[in-house]
Amino acid sequence: MQGRLRVVFIGFGAINSRVADLLRTRNAPVDIVAVATKDDPVERARIPGGVPFLAAPSDLAALRPDLVIEAAGRAAIDAWAPAALAAAPRMIIASTSAFCDDVLLPRLAEIAERHGSRILIPSGAIGGIDAVAGAAVLGLDAVTHRIVKPPVAWKGTPAEKLLALASLHERTVFFEGSAREAASLYPQNANATVVTALAGIGLDRTRVELIADPAVRLNGHTITAEGASGRMTITLENNPLATNPKSSELTALSLVRLIEQQTRPVMI
Repeated sequence: MQGRLRVVFIGFGAINSRVADLLRTRNAPVDIVAVATKDDPVERARIPGGVPFLAAPSDLAALRPDLVIEAAGRAAIDAWAPAALAAAPRMIIASTSAFCDDVLLPRLAEIAERHGSRILIPSGAIGGIDAVAGAAVLGLDAVTHRIVKPPVAWKGTPAEKLLALASLHERTVFFEGSAREAASLYPQNANATVVTALAGIGLDRTRVELIADPAVRLNGHTITAEGASGRMTITLENNPLATNPKSSELTALSLVRLIEQQTRPVMI
């Protein structure tokens, strides 16, 4: 793509605000032409000065965006994605836990196909997804995604009913199940398991372990996959996002990379 990229943010919480800051400090050829948030003073105050507030999906088309970036949750996808895919050639959907609903992604894909647009799913807090997706071409027999975070990262989630997070003294596995179950119960913490599942063997066959460990400071992800092509283990230890310990800094960085890729003639 030549020229500057016209982008619209749907949601301007911890992730998208960090993305916007990084794009600005990197002097990326990107113009934020609007931001959609909840229409209340606190949310609107987060929007950078000079950037218009976007009140309704019907206002998207007039902005002629090149890219719409969502990081606001399932309700925002339902409200904004159809209009975004009609108005822009590409949309990034970061709230991947929404895809636990088997109907959602096919419905959005049909809208994208009708308008000649594309849905981009970021790697988020994990890496090596190209390897998992490549291995899936020959077939995968098993995929496990293990997430280890400090107790503070699990506050405000169902883990609070299972563990005494404030006084936890040892590493504790508090959830074992499918990616669908994990992302449905822990949509902020286990979002990344949906990406692993979509790249590999699906939401119900991808196994997930969620762990609280008072001895760790970083957010850890270990993905193990085996199949006809061999076996792989991918391990990451990410700094938490400064404004939201449930998310990793790498989540925002993956969005920055994906946005900047849209402006470059070579992509890796």
